[in-house]
Amino acid sequence: MAALLNPTARHLALAACRRLSTPPAAEPLVAHWSTQARYSSSLVEINGGFKEMVTGTQSYYVVGGKGGVGKTSIAASLAMKLAKHGQPTLIVSMLPAHSLGDTFEQDLSGNKIVPVNGVDSLFAAEIGHVNIKEESSNAGSFISDMLGKIGLGVLADPLGSNKLNEMLMKTPGFGEALAMSKLAEIVNLQQNNKFRQIVLDTAATGHTLNLLSATDLMEKFLGMANKAVNLASSIPALKSAFEKGKIDFARIEELRKQIARVHKLLQDPQSTEFIIVTIPTAMAITESSRFHTSLKKDGAPAKRLIVNQVLPPSACDCRFCAVKRKEETRALNMISEDRELSGLELIQAPLLDVEVRGVPALNFFSDVVWK
Repeated sequence: MAALLNPTARHLALAACRRLSTPPAAEPLVAHWSTQARYSSSLVEINGGFKEMVTGTQSYYVVGGKGGVGKTSIAASLAMKLAKHGQPTLIVSMLPAHSLGDTFEQDLSGNKIVPVNGVDSLFAAEIGHVNIKEESSNAGSFISDMLGKIGLGVLADPLGSNKLNEMLMKTPGFGEALAMSKLAEIVNLQQNNKFRQIVLDTAATGHTLNLLSATDLMEKFLGMANKAVNLASSIPALKSAFEKGKIDFARIEELRKQIARVHKLLQDPQSTEFIIVTIPTAMAITESSRFHTSLKKDGAPAKRLIVNQVLPPSACDCRFCAVKRKEETRALNMISEDRELSGLELIQAPLLDVEVRGVPALNFFSDVVWK
């Protein structure tokens, strides 16, 4: 999360404020995160319903919203809060361009689950789209490995793994389908009681909606694989590669059912909650309303709307802050009047004058947001 104003602009704003205000000394426009007293509940009224989240039946929290609204910071703060309350928690980034590692100031690359440094019971992983340039030069690429697991590794041999990667990764939505496959593995970890709670940090709204329809996408891919097998079997030069017993059709069906179970899980309000994150601007609120409409059409349960980066009260209001507060008021009124958003539980998260980055900052931010 970026600072409200850069240092130069902030000093100019304070100077203007001193000329227009009677008090000789003014508080900073935005309090520093390390000064917890400046963010008491009397300043920013927020109630994240955290007690309900800890004692409820939900095991999965999917954080989504418009790009650039601070989803990763919100997701990381929730995961940290759950872990601090003794809940073995996993946070997973499903963004094509990951920032979760930067948020925790820790290397999370490698597509593996690792413990978060300095936080008990908290683990993190970055999954998502496969890097074609990196993977296509590797004979044991992600796609080839996945094909091998379902008995279709022979497809990579006649086509060549590089060409196969290129063909499949250009298929619309295939990246989300691969992420869904990885998510299925993570769900198995939760069902084996390794984690009590799993927080998913998803990409912008369109990618999140694609993820919800990944069952159909994966089924189309598996159907395409079956057609490829039938076609290749009819070619004498390739027929020997598809001898009876080499293709494990039962494994293909098992994968399809596994993906279907995950999709059903994401639609179950007893197991999953979608959390919409936005910022107090008209454009972001409008997109959040459309997002919630789409979630409802897909049967995805959403209960909370987090308005992030809300200006906290200040001892003085310069012209810039006055304009921003007016814009925020208009945006919050839009929420209360919006048919799609007004029924959600509203949480306001304050704008800080530093990035929410590193365990100490996330620890404080989690206590501010999740009451």
